Parts: sequence; structure tokens; C-alpha cells
Amino acid sequence: MNDSYKVLKKQTFSKGNYRIVPIRMEDRYAILQWRNEQLFHLRQNRPLSKKEQDAYFSTVVANLFSNEQPDQILFSYLEGDTCIGYGGLVHINWTDQNAEISFITNTMIDKKRYAFQMSTFLTLIAEVGYKELGFHKLFTYAFDVRPEIYPILEENGFKREAVLKEHCLISGAFKDVIIHTRFNTLEKT
Repeated sequence: MNDSYKVLKKQTFSKGNYRIVPIRMEDRYAILQWRNEQLFHLRQNRPLSKKEQDAYFSTVVANLFSNEQPDQILFSYLEGDTCIGYGGLVHINWTDQNAEISFITNTMIDKKRYAFQMSTFLTLIAEVGYKELGFHKLFTYAFDVRPEIYPILEENGFKREAVLKEHCLISGAFKDVIIHTRFNTLEKT
């Protein structure tokens, strides 16, 4: 699998001891574990197997690197050299210059550290979306099952843009979807 995105001039984005790098094959099983442990807030309706994860990485992810306009750009989120999360820009709309932000961390990260990790990731992914790609806006699409993330988003310049009432069925109950948006206020390079 390639280790750089054709669409990006810069591949690594850093803040202190934290950085995002093009998603690494070596992180796929940690990512699989975290996703399977956190199904309640993901658009994934069942646990995935290692075989399915291998197939996803060798087909879908591998093809993202050489694509001039991929539908997603995924990163491993590192503390030092250790992967503690992953995320990126997904559901990219190149015509309208917007993308959804996706982010998930190691399930063992406590809530206090999670706020710091999410804020750091948002800073780094904003550099990708706004400075590197020149997008007009980035947004999040969250099932209303983790209200503790909304203040983190708002502290990072995201505004609640929409509520999709009873938009998804989770554990037998209809839940809202909350969309937060941040427009490009950075200098384009």
C-alpha cells in the first residue's frame, strides 16, 4: 500500500507530539478493534472481521492514494510513533468543496484526554481541509448519543448547523443526528 496521497502536497501534519500521517496498513487491526468496540456511534451495523478489514484496506484504502479526487482521505493519528486513533475527511464533495470529518480513538482514552485528542485532531484535519485542499467547509455528522463531543466541536469553531430529527434507529430507539459546521477562515495557500 502506498504511503502518500497524490492529492496532497504535504503528507504529515503535526502539533507538538501529535501528528496525522496517511493511514498505515500496520494500524488496521487496532482500528478494527476500536470500531468494533464503538459501534453505537458509527455507521457500521455489525462487528467486522480481520478478513473484511484486510479486504477493505487492500482494495478501498489502497486506491485512495493514487486518486486525484478520492471520496475520502484517511489518516492514522499518532502520539509519538504510536497510533491512538484515526480519521480523516470522508464523503468528500469536490464540486461543492466540503467534506465530513470522521474521528475515532482508542477506546481506552478517558473522556478528559479525549477532549484534548479530538481538539488536536480537529486542528490537524482543518489544515488538510482548508490549507491543503482549499475546501469551503468541513462538517461533522453525529448520532445524538455522545453529547459530550458538542462542546469540543464548538470550542474548535464549529457551529451547530442542523438537527435531523429522529433520523437513525439505534438500539430500538430513534435518535437525532446533529450536524456541526465550520467554514474556511484560514488563508488559502
